[in-house]
Amino acid sequence: MNKLKYVPLAAAIALVPTLGAAQDAEFASLEQTTFIFNTLLFLIGGFLVFWMAAGFAMLEAGLVRSKNVTTQLTKNMGLFGIAAIMYWLIGYNIMYPGDGNWMMEGVIGTISPKDIKSEIDAGGYSNASDFFFQLMFCATTASIVSGTLAERIKLWPFLIFVVVLTGLIYPIEASWQWGGGFLSAMGFSDFAGSTLVHAAGGFAALAGAIILGPRIGKYAKDGRVVPMPGSSLPLATLGTFILWMGWFGFNGASQLAMGTLEDADAIAQIFANTNMAAAAGAVAALILTQLLYRKVDLTMVLNGALAGLVSITAGPLDPTLFGALWIGAVGGIIVVFAVPFLDKLKIDDVVGAIPVHLMAGFWGTLVVPVYTDGTSFMTQIIGFVAIGAFVFIASLVVFGILKAVTGIRVSEEAEIQGLDTSELGMEAYPEFSKT
Repeated sequence: MNKLKYVPLAAAIALVPTLGAAQDAEFASLEQTTFIFNTLLFLIGGFLVFWMAAGFAMLEAGLVRSKNVTTQLTKNMGLFGIAAIMYWLIGYNIMYPGDGNWMMEGVIGTISPKDIKSEIDAGGYSNASDFFFQLMFCATTASIVSGTLAERIKLWPFLIFVVVLTGLIYPIEASWQWGGGFLSAMGFSDFAGSTLVHAAGGFAALAGAIILGPRIGKYAKDGRVVPMPGSSLPLATLGTFILWMGWFGFNGASQLAMGTLEDADAIAQIFANTNMAAAAGAVAALILTQLLYRKVDLTMVLNGALAGLVSITAGPLDPTLFGALWIGAVGGIIVVFAVPFLDKLKIDDVVGAIPVHLMAGFWGTLVVPVYTDGTSFMTQIIGFVAIGAFVFIASLVVFGILKAVTGIRVSEEAEIQGLDTSELGMEAYPEFSKT
């Protein structure tokens, strides 16, 4: 028992070398700490936006009919893989050409793979982390297109379009702002991509929907819109919540720095505003559908939340919480009116991506000057029109070529049967199939 009284002394003696080592240890410098935190921000933001791929997949799987679920999941897996390869192969360098590397100054960057390896102290963050983060935005643009064209487009022509979209179309228009192109020089402002990502995806989806035409039976001869309910509202709701969560990385990490108190506070502000806009969009759609239809429409509420998120994405830092609330609420209202408007035009958007991403994207881009100094409504409109026109026309051309060369729409028989069995030969829910 007496030996126990020596234990504290022995422990203290044992700690002496450790304390000495701690004193001799080198602590990260301010520059190194900044590098670490900035890189961490890109990586955390990147995997949050990556998780949005699952959100889009679940949302689409829930909003298409059960006979097309497997096809939508396949498209979402394929488009992400293609985006990763094409963005590395040519897209990243086109989007961020740097000084003196423009093929057409301020318009088109150099087409070549970009080496992401560099000296660690070459900048304020890891090049690899930046590439990883920016890639996720590219893939998101393609995901937006997928849902609109569901249930009638062939798999391989769609994936070919994704090759062009992620390798050329998206990187070119994004370079105009984020790569230091002509829109950036004009003073156009799009913090995290209401126009560059969301509206661009919406314009590409619109072009595809026009070329494809509506699903069989969607619009009756007497002008009625025939409802085609999705397979699983629980899946669609899960997908929406996943997207909502991923958006914190989408907007928050677009601050592009976390090495100072000011940057950390800005990211927190962005998180709060992003959440408020989504909440307001959902509530606005909930109340408005009750008033208009005397019943709440869950799909409108889901898209209302997403529209709120898209609306705040162009300027998530500068508004107050009240500002984020009313900006997001207007986004939710836009969706409720835009969905039936597209039906009147007989533009068949299966998941409502055009109202959510294109129309709410325009609203979010337009409203930036209300809170952000140094911006103007006219410049915001010019930027939106320039990007929209380019993406829409380029997408029309690509879809038109694919239609002429390979055909882009499945046969009437295949569409009625469902793309899962006609295109893939497998079903998402085989146990529920009629025998």
